[in-house]
Amino acid sequence: MTVSMVETRAAFIDQFGRSKRKLRISVTDRCNFKCVYCMPEHPEWMKKHQILSFEALFQFCQFMVQNGIEYIRITGGEPLMRQGVVHFVAELQKLKKIGLKQISMTSNGHYLKKYAQDLKRAGLDSINVSLDSLDAIQFFQLTQKQLAPVLEGIQAALAVGLPLKINSVLIQGQNHEQIIPLVQWAKDLAIPLRFIEFMPLDGDRHWNAEHVVSEQQILDTLASKFNVQAIQEQSRSPARQYWVDGHQIGIISTITHAFCGECDRLRLTAQGEFYNCLFATQGQALKTEIEQLQTKQNASLLKQKLESYIWNKKAGFHAIQAQQTYRKISMHMIGG
Repeated sequence: MTVSMVETRAAFIDQFGRSKRKLRISVTDRCNFKCVYCMPEHPEWMKKHQILSFEALFQFCQFMVQNGIEYIRITGGEPLMRQGVVHFVAELQKLKKIGLKQISMTSNGHYLKKYAQDLKRAGLDSINVSLDSLDAIQFFQLTQKQLAPVLEGIQAALAVGLPLKINSVLIQGQNHEQIIPLVQWAKDLAIPLRFIEFMPLDGDRHWNAEHVVSEQQILDTLASKFNVQAIQEQSRSPARQYWVDGHQIGIISTITHAFCGECDRLRLTAQGEFYNCLFATQGQALKTEIEQLQTKQNASLLKQKLESYIWNKKAGFHAIQAQQTYRKISMHMIGG
């Protein structure tokens, strides 16, 4: 894979003036976990020939960096289940010459012990690990997998100096009592932790607003045990940041306090479907265009398609929900 030395151009922009600087690439829909908020009861996995090759994904990433993308996050499914993903991380380093600033990954952590050292050597800048409970029995109920390998993977990442964040989705009646244990654990290990409100991203549509543990509920729970202070200078991250006994904690509150007003994210599934929003009801099938990206003419045509689709991005989650239009796609296909 070679990189054309093309100057980074202006970013794609939507009708609300939001520039797109972050791209999430799903490299597989497959996952060895079966998280209740992510995976449908009976997933239908993509066939190998339906998935974009790493060569095609690299070409697309290069094209997107040339059009303003500065941050690439590799997601799944579980990205470490796809053979060759470590080499893909190493290849993406070439794009830092033309404007890419950061390469990160989101993982369930199950295979992290095996790959932590290799990911560090490949140049991965950071990894987010999903961890919704520290109780082994509850963890199995949520994921159908064992907790121990995930904790071992987290320790392996810390040992090799791979920057790490923890993401925890809270569900009322299932793991809401994990707020304080998770914060205490994260404080002890000095790991950044982000709580995420339960979102309607399951294709089977089992989500219910009553299951949401709101940002305010999280803060009230934290205040019963810790000293909690809002951080005045907030970043452009979707998580609002707080000091909890001096340790930084984030809360992503899409349902009760959506961050959509400054959204700078775009998404591509493993089979080449492009989404201008995590909650978009309609994606854009671009597999053929991405696989034919080598010529200037094809790149120009793809840019025109993306400009139109991205421009029409909705205001955000609540505007999309108000349309009462749903899609049959789960979180495991579109990434985090």
